Parts: sequence; structure tokens; C-alpha cells
Amino acid sequence: MKKTNLIKIVFFFLIAFIFEACNKKNLDITSPQITEGSFFTSEAEYRMAIVGVYATLTDYFSSASIGGANNTSQTKIWTLPGDDIAMADNSPFDNFQNMNPGNGDVSNFFRSSYVMLNRANKVLFNVRNAKPGVFNTPNLQKHNEGEMLFLRAYGHYMLWNVFGMYAPLDTLTNKSLDQLNPSSSTGTQLLDQAIRDLTLAGPLLPASWDNANTGRVTANAAYGLLGKCLVFRATVSNTAADYTAAITAIDKISGRILVPNFADNFNFEKENNPESLFEFQAGAPLRGPGQTNVWLANDAADIGVSSAYWGSFGFWDLPNAGGNNSWMGGGWWFPTDKLKNIFAATDPRKELTFGNYAAWGTPSIKKYISANRNDAHNASVNNPRILRYADVILLKAEAVLNSGGSTSTAIDLINQVRERARKMVTGGTVPLALNAAETNRTTIMQWIMDERLMELAAEGQRWFDIRRWSIGGKLTLNNAFFSAINSAQMRFETKNLNFPIPFSETDRNVNITPTPGF
Repeated sequence: MKKTNLIKIVFFFLIAFIFEACNKKNLDITSPQITEGSFFTSEAEYRMAIVGVYATLTDYFSSASIGGANNTSQTKIWTLPGDDIAMADNSPFDNFQNMNPGNGDVSNFFRSSYVMLNRANKVLFNVRNAKPGVFNTPNLQKHNEGEMLFLRAYGHYMLWNVFGMYAPLDTLTNKSLDQLNPSSSTGTQLLDQAIRDLTLAGPLLPASWDNANTGRVTANAAYGLLGKCLVFRATVSNTAADYTAAITAIDKISGRILVPNFADNFNFEKENNPESLFEFQAGAPLRGPGQTNVWLANDAADIGVSSAYWGSFGFWDLPNAGGNNSWMGGGWWFPTDKLKNIFAATDPRKELTFGNYAAWGTPSIKKYISANRNDAHNASVNNPRILRYADVILLKAEAVLNSGGSTSTAIDLINQVRERARKMVTGGTVPLALNAAETNRTTIMQWIMDERLMELAAEGQRWFDIRRWSIGGKLTLNNAFFSAINSAQMRFETKNLNFPIPFSETDRNVNITPTPGF
């Protein structure tokens, strides 16, 4: 997108205020009367507000967050609890016993999510009620509506995966104080809303944007996330109709492929490639160092200029890294025994996911680091890939299988992902194609689970997967399941399927239900 910095907006109004004050003959000064009704009067002003919604994604992925301390990233919340990667210490996110409602990262995530939802609701209301003549660019109004629906859906999807039904639904444009203390949601209500929003968003969104707007939400992103939400809801409710609807949504994706080189999905020079459906735009490829403020929450000069932090993946011990310690984010992330052992020895994805060079005598995760680019203070400008086509293909395989569809079709979809990996090596034979004649659905479901572990390792998908499979009764999460993560056993309990609603919220909002067990 064009370089339209939200900070400049504030600066503009500040200068206007100072100018007006300097022309007063007395101290009876009134502040500028900028209201919601007076602001949304042009496409440019709508664009400023829309950028502000995208900017909240920075709270999820950067090294600073709203109301929280610097030097941390919220990504650990959905990355570390899985059985694919672990830290060297007893972080609350890979030792559940240490998690409590006072955890600052969980509190920041809760707050950031509702900031995004509140902004999306506000802009969505105004887009839908824009005065005639405000939008002159063909289809821009409906594209903007689709963007807000998508981002609202993504916020609800994330909240459901972290807090479950204990997090409130938020679809209102706040008009009174009695709306500020919503009740907890029920069942799959957060996913239900995401599915409704994404169903509406798909037809509203463009197939693509021009180069100046790279990274904005597209129809493919909406259909991909819609398919994902439907599979997630089907998993926990065992509803065949949701699986079938997921297949329909995924089949609407067009022009996306599995790029020949798996590594391109984690290379800053290959961002927004044909496999990508949606990415956090961490930085423009040609920007120089020091041009982002990694300490500033919601730092987004535009959708394409912000920062992420992947140092916890082991930047410090990479070859030619100069031995610099990773001093932001805390801790180093390593593959679990389960992840190390599930790959065939010569599967090319293995070496691209974790290497054997770590100074501590054990491999460390390098998926987003080996082809990384850092800005100031070691903050990465490598885009985290939020949703990519390989993820969606495997979700479709799961939907086909569990809706009673053809087992050979499901296996073929898994094999597409395995074939891409195999063809990365000239004359490669690993990973082998799975037997298309297999008809045991339990066996095939395990193949899907294993392939998702290998293909999506360290991308923040694994915890959401094993959580939904556990709720849906497709696997059992217990201490034995997690016992190989690190020397401090996870000590998992059923209550840990949901992170606790923060004390900061339950103390303030009497209508919200505290997460049971905390």
C-alpha cells in the first residue's frame, strides 16, 4: 500500500490544533471537533481507518503489544503449546502447569484481539452506511466491507482457538457504556460468526489488488479461512454438512498452487507468492534497516511496513550470524523428539525446518530464519505466513475423509503435498507416495495428522490442530502425548484446552465467565 502512516494523521491534527491555538487572543481554547460522523467523508479517510484495523495484526506478531512490555511476541501463545517445538525453560506455554490468569502475554492477546474487533466493527458500520458520493472507485466500497468482515472473522477465529467459548462475541459498534461488558460466548458461537462473516466476505473481495496494495485481503484468503473455520467447527461438532461446505469453499480458491520450492514459503524474497493466501506484512523487501520502530505497538506506516520478531527461532546460532545472542523475546525454540523423529531422514523439509548446527548440541528451529532479513534490533521483516495453500489442501483432505467421501481422493490430496517435497530433490524418492488403495479411515486420518505436523511445523498451526482434534475426540491429549517435549513434562490437564480469561478482564467485567479450573 501507499505510505500512509496513521501517526501522520495524529500529527496533522496536532499541528492544526497548535495553529489554531496560536491565533487565539486568550486561553479559552477548544479542542478540534473530530467525530466519527465528520471523519468518514472520503475514500482517503476510509483507507486511513482500514489501515488502522490491519495495524492491529502487528500486536500479534511484533515484539511489542498494546499495554504490554516490549521484547515479547504473542506468537508463543499459539506456537509453543503444540508438540512440535519447545523452549529450553519452563515457559507457561510449554509447561501448562505454569499458566495462570495473570499471565501478561495472554492478557495482551485478549486486549489486542478486541481492539482489532472494535476497529473492524466501527469501520464496517461506516462502510455499510457511507453517504452517496463518498466512494467513487468502482467496487471499492464492497472490497472494503469484505476486508473488515475478514479481519473480524480472523479475530473471532483466534479467540476461539485460544479461549474457546469463554471469550465474548464482539460484533457491535459501541454506542453506549452498557455495551462495554459483554457476556462470554457459548459453544462454537465465535466460529459461527467467523463463518457467517467469511461467507459474506468472499463474493465482496477482489481476486487480487494492485502492487501498491499487496497484502490486503483477497477472495482467496476469505475462502481459505472459511474452509478452515468450517473444518474446525465440524471437528468439534462432528457435522458432516460443515465438512461438505468446507470443500465447497476451498474449491472456490483460484490461481493458488504449491510452489515448487517449499523453502520459498519462509523466504523474505518470496513473500506473497502463489502459495500464499494471507500473510502478515512485516516489511517491504527493498526497505533499508532502521525504518521501523520495533518498540511501538501498532507500528504500521502502511500494511506493508511493520515488523515481526522471529529471533526465538534461533537466530543467534546460525552460520555467519556472528554468535550474537537473541536478546528479544526470551528463550530459544527447539524441535521436540516427536518432530525430529516423524520425518524420513532424507525428507527435504526436515533440514529446512530445523538444522544440526546448534551450539547447545541439539537442532533448533530455523524455518523463518534461514532466508530471513532483519531490520533494526534484529527484528525480522520476513512475513509470517498466516494461511497458505498447503494447509488448505490438507484441510480439504480431512473434510473429504470425514464427510464420508472417497478415501482415494483424500489420499491424493495428501500425496500432492508429499509430491512437492519429493520433487525438490532430483530423482527424489522421499517422502513416499501413500498407498491410494488404503480404505481404513482411521489410518488415513492419522496420515493427515502426521502430514500436517511435518508440513506446517513451527508455523503456529499445531496447537490449534491438536486442540480441536482433542475436543472432537479424534485423539487424547494427556501427559504421555506431551512427555517428549522437554525435561519438564507438560503436565497437561483438560482445563488447558482453553487459556484462562485474564484477571484484568474478570475483575472488570462481571458478565464474563472465568475459565474453569483457573
